[in-house]
Amino acid sequence: MMRKLLILAMAALVAGLVIPGRDHAQAGGGLEISILSSSPDMVSGGDALVRVDVPSDVALGQVTVKLNGVDVTAAFAPAPDGHALAGLVDGFVLGENTLNAKANGKGAPAPAQLTVTNYPITGPIFSGPQQQAFVCTTARSGLGQPLVDNQDQIGIRVAQEDALGNYPQTSRGYPTAAAVIVGYSKDCSADTLIEYRYRTTAVPPSWQPLADPSATLPADIAYTTTMDGDYVPYIVRWERGTINRFIYSVAMLAPTSETDPSDPSQSLWNGKLVFSFQGGVAIGHTQGTTSTDAQLLDGSLKLGYAVVNSTGLRTNTHYNLQLGGETALMLKEHFIESHGVPVYTVGVGGSGGAIQQYVYGQNHPGLLDAAIPQYSYSDMVTQTIHVGDCELLERYFDVTDGGNPKWLDVENRQAIQGLNASWAPQNLSTGEKAQWNGIYNIYAYWGYPAATRANPAVPALTECRQGWFGLGPLVLNPTFTNVQDIDKLAQGTAGVEWTHWGDLVNIYGTDESGFARVPWDNVGVQYGLQALLDGVITPDEFLDLNANVGSWKESKDQVTEGFPFVGSFNPFDKSAFDPWSSRNMNLSPDGGITPAPRRAGDIEAMNAAYDSGIVFDGKIDIPIIDWRHYLEDELDMHHSHQSFASRQRVIEGQGHADNQVIWFTDARPAVAFDQTAQAFEVIDEWMANIKANPDMSVAENKPADAVDRCFNTNGSDFASGDDVWDGILNDEPAGACTDKFQIYSSSRIVSGGPLEGGIFKCQLQSVRSAIRSGVYGTWVPDNQQRASLNAIFPTGVCDYSRPDAGRPVD
Repeated sequence: MMRKLLILAMAALVAGLVIPGRDHAQAGGGLEISILSSSPDMVSGGDALVRVDVPSDVALGQVTVKLNGVDVTAAFAPAPDGHALAGLVDGFVLGENTLNAKANGKGAPAPAQLTVTNYPITGPIFSGPQQQAFVCTTARSGLGQPLVDNQDQIGIRVAQEDALGNYPQTSRGYPTAAAVIVGYSKDCSADTLIEYRYRTTAVPPSWQPLADPSATLPADIAYTTTMDGDYVPYIVRWERGTINRFIYSVAMLAPTSETDPSDPSQSLWNGKLVFSFQGGVAIGHTQGTTSTDAQLLDGSLKLGYAVVNSTGLRTNTHYNLQLGGETALMLKEHFIESHGVPVYTVGVGGSGGAIQQYVYGQNHPGLLDAAIPQYSYSDMVTQTIHVGDCELLERYFDVTDGGNPKWLDVENRQAIQGLNASWAPQNLSTGEKAQWNGIYNIYAYWGYPAATRANPAVPALTECRQGWFGLGPLVLNPTFTNVQDIDKLAQGTAGVEWTHWGDLVNIYGTDESGFARVPWDNVGVQYGLQALLDGVITPDEFLDLNANVGSWKESKDQVTEGFPFVGSFNPFDKSAFDPWSSRNMNLSPDGGITPAPRRAGDIEAMNAAYDSGIVFDGKIDIPIIDWRHYLEDELDMHHSHQSFASRQRVIEGQGHADNQVIWFTDARPAVAFDQTAQAFEVIDEWMANIKANPDMSVAENKPADAVDRCFNTNGSDFASGDDVWDGILNDEPAGACTDKFQIYSSSRIVSGGPLEGGIFKCQLQSVRSAIRSGVYGTWVPDNQQRASLNAIFPTGVCDYSRPDAGRPVD
C-alpha cells in the first residue's frame, strides 16, 4: 500500500503537466479518465497508471471504476493535487480494453469511458515483426539464462540448472553440448533483478554490491550532496530486467532506511528522470549489451536524478530508431508505473545517443522534455549518403588516379571529400599508429602512391580513412556483420541480410530480389564541384574524377569483402587486398572512356525513411543543449558541422531554432573538460522556468546561460552570445566561436549540396542548363568537354536549389 500511495503522490504533483489545461476537476462537469503512464493506445505489460478526474461537487467515494466490467476501484486512492482518483490498474488483456468510471447518487455527473489497447511487455507495439535470428545476452549481463518461451527450437537454447543455478556453459553464458536443453527463448526475457550498489572512495571509484543499506555501511562508501542539499551515503537501488526484448535498467539513490528494494520509499529521488542513451554502429539481430557507467550514470545519480537505460537504446545494438523509440516509450511507461510521473525527463548521450534524442524528440512528443545531445548527428540514415562516398573517392585517389601526385596532398583530398584531413592526426596513439602503419605498409608493398609519405611513422589521413573506415561494408554489404556470437543462433543465419537496410526492413520494405530497399543514390552528383570552382582541380581532372568514381552495386550482387575486412594479408595475392570494397563497386570497364555507372536509389525506401520519422526533419520544440568536444584535429568521425546541420533542419522544420543552443569545448591538444554537468544545471533552470511560466514559449523561458557558447580546454568561457557562430548559417562576419573552430563539411556539400545534408536524391537539370546558370563558374566547357559531361551525366546534374526528389509529396 505504501508503494502505491507514493506513486500516486508523485503522479499527482505533476498531473498538470501530464494533462495540459486542466489542473483540477470543475463542478458541473463529467468524469474524465486518462492514462498517466503512456498513451491509451500504447499500454504494455498489462498495467497502467490511471487518473479519474471528478467534479468538485461529487464525493470521491461515489465513484466506481471498472476494467472490462470488473470493479477495480480498490486500486485507486485520492490524488492530493486535485479532486481526482489515481491508481495503478493491472489486468489489462492483450488488445482492446474498456475502462469505465461512474458516480452513484442523485445528480451524478456523466460517466466516462476510455478504450485502452494493451500489448505484451515483449513487444512489439508499432515497430513491426521482430527479428529472428536474435542473440540473447541476459547471461553475460548478469541476469542468468533467458526464460523458456517455446519448445519449437526458435531462439536460444536454455539449459537445465542444478540447485545452485549452474549449468555447462561457455565463457559468454551459452550452454555447451554437454548441457541438458529444457527449451528455447525467442524473446530473451529474464526475471527482474533489484539490488543495491554503493560508490566507493577509491581512486578511481567503482560500484560495489551492497546487501542491505540499513545495515552497517562499508568503510569505503562515498557520500554525495544531492540537488536538494542532502548529504547522504552514495547508495543506488538498481533494477534490471527485459522490456521489448532488450535489457533495461532503472537506478536511483536509495536511503539507508530502505530494507526492501521491491518497495522503494522514493525519499531520495529528486523527481527528475534522465534517459541515458548510447552510441555506436550495429545492424541488429542481438539483444545487445551496455555498460555499467551508462546504467549507473554517476554525474546524474549523485544529484538525485533517476536514470533509465536499455540495450535497445544503444545504437551499437541496432540502428532501428523506430524500434528504439518504441523501446523508450515502453521503458518510460514502466518507470512511471513503478515510481510516478517525473517532474521532467531529460535525455543525454553521445553520437548515436545524440541522434536518438533528436529523432525521438521529434517523433514522440512528451517522451523527452529536454535533451543534451553530445557529438551529435542529425540522424543515421542521412549520414550514409556521404559516408557511402568515402571509399569510392578513396579508391579513385589511391588506384584509378594513383599516379597523380596531387592526391599525395591530404588537403587536395579534403577539397573533394569535404571532411577534415591531416598529416598527423592527434589521436593516433602508438597502438593506432601501428595499426595504420600496418595498412599503409601494405599499400607501400603493393606500390600504391597513397603510401608515399615524407614521414612514414606518422601517416597522413583523411576523416574518411581514420573516422569512417569499415562503415561502408557494415552499412551496405549483406554478407558482412559485426554481430558477435552468431554461431549461437539456434535457428542459424541463413537468409539474414547483414546491412543497415536489412536491420530496418520493416521500414524500407524489400525489392524484387528479396533484399531490403536501399535509398543510397549518387545520380547527378558532381564530385569535386567546389574544388573545381576554387581551382584546386582542373576541368579535365573534374571530368576524370566523375567519369571514374563509380557507385555501389545492388545488394543482390555484393560479395564477401577482402582483406583487411575478411581474411589475412597474402603477399602473393594483390587482388585480396581491398580496403576500398572495390569488388562491390560499379566501376568503369576502361578507365573512364566509358563512364562508371551511378546508382539510382530506391524512391520507396527514401519515402519510407521520411514517413517513418527516422529522418530528423527538425520538428522538435524542447530545450536542447547540443555540446561536443571539438575533435576535428583528431579526424574523429563526429564532425562538428553536424551540430549546425541539425540547427538548420530545426529552422526549416519549425521556422526557428531558438530552443537549441550549441556549445563547443576545445579539445586541442587533448580532451580535458566535460561540460555535461554544466549543461544539466542550465537545463534544470530552463525547465523550472517552463514550469513557472507555462504560457511562455520554450525560447522565452531560456535562462541567461542557455545561449550559444564555446569554451577553452579547461572549461572556461571563450565566448558566448547570439552571434558567436555567425558566418556558418548566415552571411554575417565570422563570430568569435566560428573563428576559433574551423567547420568542415562533406562530399555532398562540396558537390553543391546544402549544409544540413539529407538529400537522398537530387532533382536534376540538364548539363546545358547548368552551364547557362553558371554552375561551373568561369569554366566554359568546350564541345568535347560538354560531350564528356553529357556522357557522365546522361540524365542531368544535381540542382540543389530544389528539394529532395526522395521526399514524399504531401
